[in-house]
Amino acid sequence: MSFDTNLLKSEEKVIFKLRGLYRQYGYTHFKMSKFEEYDLYAVNKEFLVSDSVITFTDTSGKLMALKPDVTLSIVKNSADESGAVNRLYYSENVYRISEKTHHYKEIMQTGLECIGDLTPYHLCEVVRLAALSLSAISGDAVLNLSHLGVVSAALEGQEFGVGRGELLSCIENKNAGGVRALCEQYDIGPARTAFLEALTEAYGEPKEVIASLRQKTKEKKILAALDAFESTLALCGEIAGVRIAVDFSLVSNMTYYNGLIFRGYVKGIPSSVLSGGQYDKLMEKMGKSSRAIGFAVYLDLLDRLEKESEYDVDVLLLVSESAPTEAILDEVQKLLADGKTVSVQTKMPEKLRYKQLLTLGKEAF
Repeated sequence: MSFDTNLLKSEEKVIFKLRGLYRQYGYTHFKMSKFEEYDLYAVNKEFLVSDSVITFTDTSGKLMALKPDVTLSIVKNSADESGAVNRLYYSENVYRISEKTHHYKEIMQTGLECIGDLTPYHLCEVVRLAALSLSAISGDAVLNLSHLGVVSAALEGQEFGVGRGELLSCIENKNAGGVRALCEQYDIGPARTAFLEALTEAYGEPKEVIASLRQKTKEKKILAALDAFESTLALCGEIAGVRIAVDFSLVSNMTYYNGLIFRGYVKGIPSSVLSGGQYDKLMEKMGKSSRAIGFAVYLDLLDRLEKESEYDVDVLLLVSESAPTEAILDEVQKLLADGKTVSVQTKMPEKLRYKQLLTLGKEAF
């Protein structure tokens, strides 16, 4: 029996595509419970998209939570193994407060995690899979990448201690004027100020952006971080239908993240549909020695790409009460054999949208 994928919603089609893509690269399916002990989220609230968590008391008396995040569960259940790399993908529901309704919402999310003794190849593999995931969703997409090693090097030094958080906020909001004002306030030198302003405004094709930033600094740590970032991007190559851009305004929580971070966008959806990066610091915080990188695709956003059909059904078959059942069945089978959808009714429905009206029986309708 053939399966008509046109019957699937956008998010369902994407899940099938991504599952096949991740399996090609050796990722295995990770299945988990709908809930975890609340303590896991309580001590890592800063890592979560929202710190609002649905909780309940288990029969054993433990405080449990409907999971608002998948990565924390995977890390909790991962084991350090020297020389090994564990590749996992998932399709799970998470429970978060909707930005639109401000009520809790069940969100379908798919993604992958690569955990272990990671090499530059593994980082490149995950970035490429992020780009390929976007390509599976749309032929018009952009993957924005940043490197927290570059940002950290640019904010290194005793003089940044007090204003570091404020500067990060300005960089995240692309507020170059705010960066300049803070640098003046905290007596940061003109050379570093100029670089931070350039970093804040930087966006575009990787080679051009990195080349421009190199001209703004002579500091060895910053230059080394830029070199490492450029090398990884060069290895990742190109993906049809996906533009790769550098955007240093991506500054995820540096308590948990390090190195590469990225977000993906597709035409027709104003917010990011994919988000990920390296989170070695989270691994360390949870007592793991392994390195890790991964991303999630937010499937609930893809319904905006769904093109609603103009019709509910191809054929409305209006039958009289005296029409023989055998005749109705025969007519339905003929229509189905022609690849049409059909709705059998004994009276004209008020809201059903149809392409063609057929009648069966002696009475006029």
